[in-house]
Amino acid sequence: MAHPPETSLDPQDWTQLRAQAHLMLDDMLDYIAGIRERPVWQPMPDEVRQNFRAGLPRAAQPLEAVHREFMDFVLPYSSGNVHPRFMGWVQGGGTATGMIAEMLAGGLNANLGGRDHAPIEVERQITAWMRQLFDFPQEASGLFVTGTSVANLLAVLVARTAFLGKSARQTGIGPAGCQLRAYTSAAAHGCIARAMDLAGLGSNALRKIPTDALSRMDTAALAAAIAQDRAAGLEPFMVIGTAGTVDVGAVDDLQALADLCREQSLWFHIDGAYGALGMLTPDVAPLLDGITKADSIAFDFHKWGQVPYDAGFFLVRDGRSHQEAFASPAAYLSRESRGLAAGSPWPCDFGIDLSRGFRALKTWFTLKVHGADAIGAAISQSCALAQYLEDRIRAEPTLELLAGAQLNIVCFRYRSRHDTDRTNSQIAVDLQESGIVAPSVTTLDGRVAIRAALFNHRSRREDVDALVAGAVYFGTIREAEAARQDLKVCA
Repeated sequence: MAHPPETSLDPQDWTQLRAQAHLMLDDMLDYIAGIRERPVWQPMPDEVRQNFRAGLPRAAQPLEAVHREFMDFVLPYSSGNVHPRFMGWVQGGGTATGMIAEMLAGGLNANLGGRDHAPIEVERQITAWMRQLFDFPQEASGLFVTGTSVANLLAVLVARTAFLGKSARQTGIGPAGCQLRAYTSAAAHGCIARAMDLAGLGSNALRKIPTDALSRMDTAALAAAIAQDRAAGLEPFMVIGTAGTVDVGAVDDLQALADLCREQSLWFHIDGAYGALGMLTPDVAPLLDGITKADSIAFDFHKWGQVPYDAGFFLVRDGRSHQEAFASPAAYLSRESRGLAAGSPWPCDFGIDLSRGFRALKTWFTLKVHGADAIGAAISQSCALAQYLEDRIRAEPTLELLAGAQLNIVCFRYRSRHDTDRTNSQIAVDLQESGIVAPSVTTLDGRVAIRAALFNHRSRREDVDALVAGAVYFGTIREAEAARQDLKVCA
């Protein structure tokens, strides 16, 4: 019986691949270097979208042809968060350094689930750096994840296991678990309620505490809610503070929350998706007073840290509690004192993934090449730009400030004499479709607001000026259209 020919997916001509690879790298470097000459975002035409409706390719295609498809149909229609005028959502701009590091990680193809190899030491080094940044003890553990949504889920699972004991992992949460209650701000991210759901506790077990005028959790209301639940026979076990809300950039009184959690013997977790890395700059660090007292912190390097997506991180003060929530012995994951199966505990003992990419490398490169001080300076700059935007809005009679710069997010709207909410929603879309600047909208106290989230290290005052000028320009157009419609109705 004849055997099929042996083959691999390596190229037959490495020289040709090398030349094409250099072209692809040059294209991406040109893209980043010339990003200001491009629109922030542009709608995808139907004829372009049809290219993504083709069936599974069975036959091989030349690399250069697929690259051309990317350049024609993918690159021009991305969301635009590399652009300095992307201000719509809480997304960092990435760096060329991180992009190149991602290429190295792809070539290495390391699985960071476990075993004894250098990539895991890179991740452990970043954990040590984060212990230093947040003044956590030597026994603190850390883990790269996709993002803070997953890190918040891990935090709930660790806190749940710490409260109920390891046996709950085998027997389920039982009647005691049904009595558990967690607490967070009414302004907290929706992923926290989802984490409660996925942890088997149910989103109804999360009490959302009212906020003050600056969208910070009301500590007195929190204490009252905890007392009320205890009196009802329930079991408070966790408080989730926020360092940088997505709507307005509010930071809870973390010191007060830490003190309350210590008094009440509650797990204190902080959702610091973007705000936690404010510890890198003396301008923001004082606003985070109390963050070093947390039992766990979730944050993203791909936001204020400017690491390319994705690079979330989960830091836990008590590494043993962290490990007890996830470690699962298995014969195929046996550990040795020497050889490739050494190096225990492995990262898979601290999270839900066994197969894990080398997210740590682009973070490691970013921190080493640029330095923590430069990243901190970029954070400071984004906050200064937000203050500049606030000042510009206050000086513009046609605009109204709805939420000023607590960190680097500003919410405002155009003063319309007609349907103000609809007008401002339209202005945001007009700005996006123009390609000039891309804000988003949110709702504050029942009012639609244009939200500018200034996270890109490339952004300058001229970009803020473009946002203000664009909002006034499109607001004027929308106001004139509304006035014409009113005249038609009257006629």
